[in-house]
Amino acid sequence: MNDPVLVINCGSSSIKYALVSADPDQPRLAGLAERLGSSDARLAGIDGRGERFQRALAGAGHIQALEAILDSLEGHRPVAVGHRVVHGGERFTRAARIDDEVVAAIEATAALAPLHNPANLEGVAATRQLFPELPQVAVFDTAFHQSLPPRAYRYALPEALYREHGIRRYGFHGTSHACVSARADALAGRRGGWLTAHLGNGCSTAAVWEGKSLDTSMGLTPLEGLVMGTRSGDVDPGLHAHLARQLDWSLERIDEVLNRGSGLLGLSGLTNDMRELEAAADEGHAGARLAIEVFCYRIAKSLAALSCALPRLDGIVFTGGIGENSPRVRERVVDHLPHFGLGLDGPANAETVRGREGRIDTRAPDRPALWVIPTDEEGRIADETRQLLGETAR
Repeated sequence: MNDPVLVINCGSSSIKYALVSADPDQPRLAGLAERLGSSDARLAGIDGRGERFQRALAGAGHIQALEAILDSLEGHRPVAVGHRVVHGGERFTRAARIDDEVVAAIEATAALAPLHNPANLEGVAATRQLFPELPQVAVFDTAFHQSLPPRAYRYALPEALYREHGIRRYGFHGTSHACVSARADALAGRRGGWLTAHLGNGCSTAAVWEGKSLDTSMGLTPLEGLVMGTRSGDVDPGLHAHLARQLDWSLERIDEVLNRGSGLLGLSGLTNDMRELEAAADEGHAGARLAIEVFCYRIAKSLAALSCALPRLDGIVFTGGIGENSPRVRERVVDHLPHFGLGLDGPANAETVRGREGRIDTRAPDRPALWVIPTDEEGRIADETRQLLGETAR
């Protein structure tokens, strides 16, 4: 049995990790390194003795944080490593066992996910160096969305761009959308139609019908779609040419601004941290208020559009760091969807924070449900890692 699995989930400014056993009664050694690259970088979690710890990692990047994470396991040795990898391009439609060829293929797609694939590969390199004898598996965010029909994944571009270069919509956050939609099915007692909103530093929505993704907000790269922490989301495609002509900006500078200097950070002029933005908004900061309002409106607009993909709407699921912990964001999103017949339960919404699962609607008959479901991307990645290694062992 491939158990336990060490799951490494490297994001643009954070690393979530977990030592995941197939036995649900076994404690999960897990934690989070956050604010990487800043003087406030830190690591917190549960160590190998089962005790909570926190340590400063001032200025640490991904490799330094991963070394600290591996040290914290203190003798709890994994038998396999599962890595979250954001973009698999057209090549990877499911998880893949990591070797030099797979690493090279992931590197070849890095231009499609410039904030994430390089960070994912840092995690791969560090764990391959520390555990060279262990099997390692890449689980791709894009795989869950391979069920999109052509009307959802094709751009209205010349056919050759798709056939020869793979220019199409891929979608991301697949492990999260798969996880929470499956949990929503279980809670509802039937497989149905869900709009899922993964809201964190990166954000995306999806329309999931009977366990299959039918449409999603992200596209060729994780830049398309919603307003995010530092990413712009959807902009006029002519913006690139306009900035080049009017400001003489290079493509590299435009890409940098849209990926790292926009979103909540760009709108507010303050930060990409929703907790800090909400505090600033309460103190009257106009930029913070604008950032929150644009963020919530664009989520609602996306959910309304994606509802077209579903034969039936059973409900909306909020997940991710913001989706799970910001009652204000959830309330504003619901307010922008007056035609859906949603009924938000204010007290239930206010109380559902800090990783709690809960239904936050008024439970009126024949109305779509509203759920907050904490995502378990690590558990999903561990499951896919075990499944793949089990198949290859046969």
